[in-house]
Amino acid sequence: MAKISIMGAGSWGLGLSILLNNNGHEVTVWSVFEEELDVLRKNHENTKCLPGVKIPENIKFNGNTKEAVESADILVLAVASPYTRSTAKLLAPYVKDGQYIVNVGKGIEESTLMTLCDVIKDEIPQATVAVLSGPSHAEEVGRGIPTTCVIGTAKKEDAIFLQNIFMSDVFRVYISPDVLGICLGGSLKNVIALAAGIADGLGYGDNTKAALITRGIAEISRLGLAMGAKVETFAGLSGIGDLIVTCESMHSRNRRAGILIGKGYTKDQAMEEVKMVVEGVYSAKAALLLAKKYNVSMPIVEQINKVLFEDMNASLAVSELMLRDKKIEADSISWE
Repeated sequence: MAKISIMGAGSWGLGLSILLNNNGHEVTVWSVFEEELDVLRKNHENTKCLPGVKIPENIKFNGNTKEAVESADILVLAVASPYTRSTAKLLAPYVKDGQYIVNVGKGIEESTLMTLCDVIKDEIPQATVAVLSGPSHAEEVGRGIPTTCVIGTAKKEDAIFLQNIFMSDVFRVYISPDVLGICLGGSLKNVIALAAGIADGLGYGDNTKAALITRGIAEISRLGLAMGAKVETFAGLSGIGDLIVTCESMHSRNRRAGILIGKGYTKDQAMEEVKMVVEGVYSAKAALLLAKKYNVSMPIVEQINKVLFEDMNASLAVSELMLRDKKIEADSISWE
């Protein structure tokens, strides 16, 4: 049994708290918002984020940062990506040398173009940082619906240790050394999911969605390879797997926001309606900046940025994608 502190009381943090509690670990949920913790202590349910999912009575809630960090063997960092650095700064003074921090957020920091794992390492260099990602909506994990994810770490022995912590009969965990690829796949799929949602909001069909998913993973893979990630990662759970579920499911806040934008909402109106952080909006500019930095073609990302930040009409953005110069599907395949 391990002592685990979930740093963040949103839907994903709570879903993982249930999983880890059911695995027999001693689980504490931390939040900077004491009123949020008071509601959880009283009701053992977050009706906003995870309605109908009861939090087990033996899960503890603690707003004391020092106690939550120092009492744990493992920290699971489950805050929205815009708050990763500020939360890491808050935790840093109390983190022990080698203490595990498992990042489960998905995003790229716009100001630095760093993945969230790199942000955590930047603020807490003494920690052993890992990433958990894959097609895993909290609404289903919290209900024990079978789910599969991947854990990435720099050292194999750390990956195996964490695999054993998270693995259960309803939560299968693979391991990988490609931390960069896992972080990029989890972040960039949110941008493509916005595009998929916009297509739904415009009333387009299955053909359009399949094209966006397929060409979306091609864009993600091109950038990932240019940055030093492994192509196999993007064919796996944190790549195409996470992309499919985020583009297809109504649990996806990115898809839901995209649907509203396709129906004529502004980005801000859509985010207000969804009432949760829409990670793809925060990652879109960073994705475009990375594409330019590494000289990688990412036309879907380009059009999404125009829709989000330049008020381009969504249907016009789709037309521009369709009418681009003719291409070969895969540059690595050619006629000899």
